[in-house]
Amino acid sequence: MCGVFGIVYKEQNENLGEILTDAARRLVYRGYDSVGISVISKDGGIELRKDVGIVDEVSERLNFNELKGFKGIAQLRWATFGVPSQKNAQPHYDCDKDMVGAHNGNIVNTLQLRKLFLDEGHTVRSENDGEIVVHAIEKFYDQYRDMNLAIRKASELLKGDFACVIARADDEKMYCIKRGSSLYLGIGKDFVCVSSDLPSIIPLTRRIVPLRDGEYVEFTWDNFTIRSLQSGDPIEREPQIMDISSEATSKLHYEHYMIKEIYEQPERVSALLQFLKFDMDLSRYVNIISKARHLFLVGAGSSYHASLVGSYLFNKLAKKVAIACEAGRFIENYADSIRQEDVVILVSQSGETKDVINVLNAIEGKTTILSIVNVMGSTVMMRSLLNIPLCCELEISVPATKTFVNQLATFYYLASKMSFDDQYLKDIRTIPDLIRNALQMSEPQIHELVNSQIDFSNSYMLGYGITHGIALEGALKIKEVVYNHFEGLFSSEFKHGPLSSVDENCPVFFVTHSAQANVIISHINEVTCRRGLAIVLSNRSEEIFSNATKIIEYPDCPWYLSPFVAVVPLQLLAYHLSIKNGKNPDLPRNLSKTITVD
Repeated sequence: MCGVFGIVYKEQNENLGEILTDAARRLVYRGYDSVGISVISKDGGIELRKDVGIVDEVSERLNFNELKGFKGIAQLRWATFGVPSQKNAQPHYDCDKDMVGAHNGNIVNTLQLRKLFLDEGHTVRSENDGEIVVHAIEKFYDQYRDMNLAIRKASELLKGDFACVIARADDEKMYCIKRGSSLYLGIGKDFVCVSSDLPSIIPLTRRIVPLRDGEYVEFTWDNFTIRSLQSGDPIEREPQIMDISSEATSKLHYEHYMIKEIYEQPERVSALLQFLKFDMDLSRYVNIISKARHLFLVGAGSSYHASLVGSYLFNKLAKKVAIACEAGRFIENYADSIRQEDVVILVSQSGETKDVINVLNAIEGKTTILSIVNVMGSTVMMRSLLNIPLCCELEISVPATKTFVNQLATFYYLASKMSFDDQYLKDIRTIPDLIRNALQMSEPQIHELVNSQIDFSNSYMLGYGITHGIALEGALKIKEVVYNHFEGLFSSEFKHGPLSSVDENCPVFFVTHSAQANVIISHINEVTCRRGLAIVLSNRSEEIFSNATKIIEYPDCPWYLSPFVAVVPLQLLAYHLSIKNGKNPDLPRNLSKTITVD
């Protein structure tokens, strides 16, 4: 949630406002309701402009592009503390307006600290927790006249998980803190910058320094020092070159990132499979999970759905029990029972999802932690014993598509490695072409369905066995970008309650495979005999199709590869329904790409 960016140049930059605005644009997928920019000039002046609205509108209204300076901060706010408003937008001044800062994350003791600062005579202008961070640092700077000490003392006062960027008018340096929220440092030719996420840095430089929780950085245009928040001791870490193409940050000829990323899936799954086959030794990873007493697959949202499919693959292919669990539920269900001989695989696109980080914090040191993560240098990746990178490059649209498919591919590869049937490994090479064929087959069928007279405002998506997680994912995609009520369920459970809501023309989707015919036909007829619409997604099966109201056919494949092709028409359905309803699928309301709050 939220996005923050800061940059320092050697000299006054006439285009600083434009640079900060561009950086803000590249962070919009994180979700936001307001935007602000602050610049500091060589003469010590600070200028701050901010308001509610989208980046381009606020930029035009407040003339962001005319701002000049040698260092500056941009922030996109996703409201938690304080309603969306001009005064609650970030960045924020301190009392004397000689210091400015912004954050992402949550300061959970905001109300108590706000009262404390008001009692101490601070000028608090908002209800936003970002301003509380600034006043906390100001409080100790005024006491010690030392920014390093002020940052460490303020961090003791602030409760919660956050990252922040802060700068003083009388100091050439800029400072940033990472404590539970994502943050990356970028090292350029004539600048150093910091950001909540890589898309705002990659167009400027690929020399990236991943930061770890409990660290802060003081930096100028040509050097940086990472320090421990606890002790202030310097920490040595060299920049890494991020191998991400410039095309990853562009929509190219596509109207939206979502459809671009859907069509990138064959290429990205192929890149992952090549990496796993030739560039990564999986023997230790496979050996650890093979010997696990209990194996847990833990993720949130789409990553949980991929984990659910993964649990079926481990059971069916590798004969290994794997317990899939939502990250937000794991601590209450399992954390007290975890032992050293257990293994937890944390699954995340960003590697910064707060619910997943909570699990990491709860079990670290108690058991073996592995991960499957897309963003290199992220918290989950860096704190795991072993990580498998998803090789998706950047995924910018808020709804997960290519990262979801590559999570499926990772689980399939691991389960195949643990199986006693070479056919599973041989079939891996067919996955990219299956997805490519599914895209080609699905587009005309989905267009026809979207343009039909069916009312999708209240629908169900049912799956059985290995297609259960795909049904949940399809329902989630539609909820995310269409805003319709779309409930995903295990198909056997439908008759235990939800069936009561089926009436004439009620659409119920069945995500299935011909191998499931004996079970799924009964479930289909429970709907059609009540005059509901049974919309069936399957490979060719005359037996199943003869019982369906409408058919979406995907390419023929073995049952264990069905998740890779069944998800494609559902992604396209969500995208095209969103466009038809006039929504922006890249930026669904109330959502963020990286959820950094509880």
